[in-house]
Amino acid sequence: MARIYDNIETKFTKGLQDIITNMGVKRVDFCVGYFNLRGWQLVVNQIDSIPGDYVYEGNKQEFRCCRLLIGMHQPDQELVRRLYSKEQIPDAAYAQQCKLEIAREFKKQLLLGLPTKQDEWTLRRLSAQLKDDKVCVKLYVAEPLHAKLYLAHRPDDTFNPIQAIMGSSNLTYAGLTKQGELNAEFGDSDSAQKLAAWFDDRWNDRFCIDITKELIEAIDNSWAGEEIIPPYYIYLKTAYHLSADTRSGIKEFTLPPEFQNDLFDFQQTAVKIAARHLNSEKRGGAMIGDVVGLGKTITACAIAKIYEMTFASSTLIICPANLQDMWDKYRRRYDLKADIMSMAKPIDIDNARYYRLIIVDESHNLRNENGVRYRNIKALIERQDSKVLLLTATPYNKDFSDLASQLKLFISEDDDLGIRPEEYIRSLGGDRAFLQKHSEVFIRSIKAFERSDKLDDWQELTKLFLVRRTRTFIKENYAKTDPENGRKYLEFRDGHRSYFPDRIPKAIKFDTVEGDQYSRLYSSDMIAMMEELRLPRYGLSQYEDKGKTADASTDDKQLLENLSRAGQRMMGFCKSTFFKRIDSSGFSFLLTLYRHILRNAVFIYAIENKLPLPIGDENALPEEYLDDADINDIFSHDDDEEDRKAGDGLIDIPTNMNVYMEKAKDYYNTLTVKNNVSWINPSYFKRTLKQHLRQDCEKIISMILLCDKWNPQTDQKLNCLEELLKKTHKDDKVLIFTQYSDTANYIYRQLRKRGFKHIDRATGGSANPTTIVEHFSPVSNKANIAKENETRILVATDVLSEGQNLQDAHVIVNYDLPWAIIRLIQRAGRVDRIDQSSEKIFCYSFFPAEGVEKIIRLRKRLNDRINENANIVGSDEKFFEGNETNLRDMYNEKSGSLDDDEDDSDVDLASQAYQIWKNATDANPKLKQIIPALSDVIYSTKRAASPIEDGVITYVKTHNDYDVLSWYNSKGEIISQSQKKILQAMACTADTKVEEPLDNHFDLVKSAVENIKQETTSVSGILGNRFSTRYRIIDLLEHYYKQPPTLFFSEEKRQLLKLAIDDIYNYQLLESTKFILGRMLRTSTNDDTVESVLEMHKNGTLCRVDEYRNKHKDPTIICSMGLKYL
Repeated sequence: MARIYDNIETKFTKGLQDIITNMGVKRVDFCVGYFNLRGWQLVVNQIDSIPGDYVYEGNKQEFRCCRLLIGMHQPDQELVRRLYSKEQIPDAAYAQQCKLEIAREFKKQLLLGLPTKQDEWTLRRLSAQLKDDKVCVKLYVAEPLHAKLYLAHRPDDTFNPIQAIMGSSNLTYAGLTKQGELNAEFGDSDSAQKLAAWFDDRWNDRFCIDITKELIEAIDNSWAGEEIIPPYYIYLKTAYHLSADTRSGIKEFTLPPEFQNDLFDFQQTAVKIAARHLNSEKRGGAMIGDVVGLGKTITACAIAKIYEMTFASSTLIICPANLQDMWDKYRRRYDLKADIMSMAKPIDIDNARYYRLIIVDESHNLRNENGVRYRNIKALIERQDSKVLLLTATPYNKDFSDLASQLKLFISEDDDLGIRPEEYIRSLGGDRAFLQKHSEVFIRSIKAFERSDKLDDWQELTKLFLVRRTRTFIKENYAKTDPENGRKYLEFRDGHRSYFPDRIPKAIKFDTVEGDQYSRLYSSDMIAMMEELRLPRYGLSQYEDKGKTADASTDDKQLLENLSRAGQRMMGFCKSTFFKRIDSSGFSFLLTLYRHILRNAVFIYAIENKLPLPIGDENALPEEYLDDADINDIFSHDDDEEDRKAGDGLIDIPTNMNVYMEKAKDYYNTLTVKNNVSWINPSYFKRTLKQHLRQDCEKIISMILLCDKWNPQTDQKLNCLEELLKKTHKDDKVLIFTQYSDTANYIYRQLRKRGFKHIDRATGGSANPTTIVEHFSPVSNKANIAKENETRILVATDVLSEGQNLQDAHVIVNYDLPWAIIRLIQRAGRVDRIDQSSEKIFCYSFFPAEGVEKIIRLRKRLNDRINENANIVGSDEKFFEGNETNLRDMYNEKSGSLDDDEDDSDVDLASQAYQIWKNATDANPKLKQIIPALSDVIYSTKRAASPIEDGVITYVKTHNDYDVLSWYNSKGEIISQSQKKILQAMACTADTKVEEPLDNHFDLVKSAVENIKQETTSVSGILGNRFSTRYRIIDLLEHYYKQPPTLFFSEEKRQLLKLAIDDIYNYQLLESTKFILGRMLRTSTNDDTVESVLEMHKNGTLCRVDEYRNKHKDPTIICSMGLKYL
């Protein structure tokens, strides 16, 4: 009776192994529908034990151990037809093509599932058996062959020379061990002989292709091959895949001829990468964030030209008002079909022409999502569905939210970015913890990233959109080296060179004497009085009389709410401004005190006369109110300095309160005709408001008296500046920067009085900054200015710290002590630009000769006080962070203290990966063929630099084509998922030695892949707190669902409601839907809300239903690298 193998009671594996190892067996024949290479492990040892025998195949005798015939791995039918057509002799090329297709199918098989040490050993043994002719494999292609037959030949057994098993099991791991099968062993000689003849007929059929060599090649070229893979190849394979978009963009786009001559290679690369980002369906926008001076403007012009030529479309360029003339020059130079608009000018969206591309220059100015200009520009982009190119050297200024605001110009809050803030999610404890904390935030949206304060998360996000290179990166990868002096330079098409200058920090140390005007400014008494100020105008919400505001109009209530929110921030800002103005100049500080008293006096005048209080720009905190920019004062004018000069030439600020009260009426009347002022009833506030306003005025008058009249002749800083201009740099162009227009005007007037000519100034009030710049730096701006009309000394606020070419100069003076090092770096970038002819750029900063420590102590004191009262002042600035070291470095003239790129951590990942690839293939062009041909899943191991690096890095692509790199230590603990950190850890050279892999290498790869699969699985059923929109909607809908059907609410609607409830429970509401339903819960009837939910569900606008959620899509392992500490 036949023996049965069903994998339930009796495992087929045991039966197959038994007939192979039976006494006298010399060879075996297998015919199966499907063959799994990894399943071979179940018979690999048994096959090794077979001695082999001769068998007739046609008219030839062949020595065989194991013949394997596969029937269901079918190549393309057209290939089969042409290969065996009766009309023509089979072509060798066709035969090879057919075999290659089959080999590709088996190669794919090797990439499925997770690699293991057992699989590796099995595949290597199979390859050896194929090479040693112990195994021969053919593919039957005449028609699909689904037979499963296993024959063991025992020629010396005359009674039963052939043992046969026939049934349903394929030669796969599942077929041999797991799934239910039915296989029967045939022991009678006659049946076995017939089955053997059937096998021989098909083995010798002309529609049977020998694929042994192809299988050997498939295994040997896979991750399981015997050939040692250098770590350098894994590093390059990673860079190759990470730079895929970049390489595609470089191939896809061709620059217009006029730009091929004008752009350096690094700029051309940026054009093509950004153009690729813009054309990507996953993006919709791009950001060029190269550091200052690398030519973002001309790069953007090239992209605009590509769009113009490709799509016959127009471009809109939105920029700060002072850069419009500069952009106009570029428009005319390259004949761009473009319109240029100021950021400050509202756009008529309804009547605007169509722009396929919108360029936003200095986009970091659009940080306030609630600002009028931000909303206006975003509305235009959404209306026209334009592509957006952002230009900025400072993608995030103070906070990551700055970057998010810019990206949200073209990213919807509902967009699926394909990536998540992994570091933040991990810090909370995983997906479920994230959804419990942020139940209404889609985990792969920009809103999810806004919750994160992790740098790694933001670097991963910017990888999708940002092109950013630093000077160090350009010097290392694109610059040439002058053999005579070792200096790096870029070479123009005409052959002339642009060297990279060194930034030299210089300290100007001015003397101070106990009791002089500077000592009084920095005295402890002055700082103490400054700290005692209440600043009631900035904290009006603290004086609100709740009893009287309860009946206020809706508009007034909104205004009061704005005061509470904005006023708190302004209190902290005002206190820091007082000290910043001291740093700037005594004149500016006194002018600030004068204005502050005058503003208070206007309020006092309004309260005393029961007139509405003016709530101007400063209280509303509009986006135009920049921390370090010169401020356009709505209460007074900057040029009334002359009114406050005493007859002896000293600057005299009034100290009589009556003087201010007399002016208050006139200023109040002036404000009534301004359109940027709101008004609020003074009766909403307590009487203490007026008292505290007067007390502050008295305190400020005491500060003015302590400072006394300001004498420009004994202004030590000004005198040092004069000496610098007359002696140290008497023939050089000098650019003097200050934070405030008051200081700029003061320096300009005082230097002119001291006899300086060819001097000019540029502030926010300057009518045409571009003309001023051209007279100061005509060569770099290609302006035809006569030598006698050139400006030698230019005094400017930071209105010139963005977008202008000033590299005719190489001397910068920072008249104010810096509060943020980035501001000094930006200023240096105005002259440290391409085609700067000087070898050195001198950056001067002023310090009291007595040392920097006093300044540090004063700043520290102010910073501590502001942070201590953060709940009152609401400051969001980090006034002092990192500046202590910066100040000391500049005071001591430490080299490198003003460099803007200590390493490449600021370079975008795609550019970095592309450059790794390009540098390697330039050095060895053969790598262009070697690396792309490497199989996925391959691995190697290199030496780790320290014990904490010991582990495995795994590179995986998710089902929706996003890159994920994971680094696990040898204990199975995650080290990092930051792609930049991991790429740096993988860095190696062609000479890097291969080390033996970690024992648990494949286990760590498995951990990485399974973690990714777990992370990309949706977590549902978390509704958040009971006040959330999602929770309240579910509560309302379930109440309706529990009610029996009525005439107006049918059973059909009730069932549809159940489906809507399921969707809301399992998926997240769309952002727009959440907003609408939240408002309806407050203002509409329950019936209307339920009807709206049903309508949204019908239209597919209710929830974000993840189309991938119920589909099983495994990540693809690209490669892995072990790091072994020895």
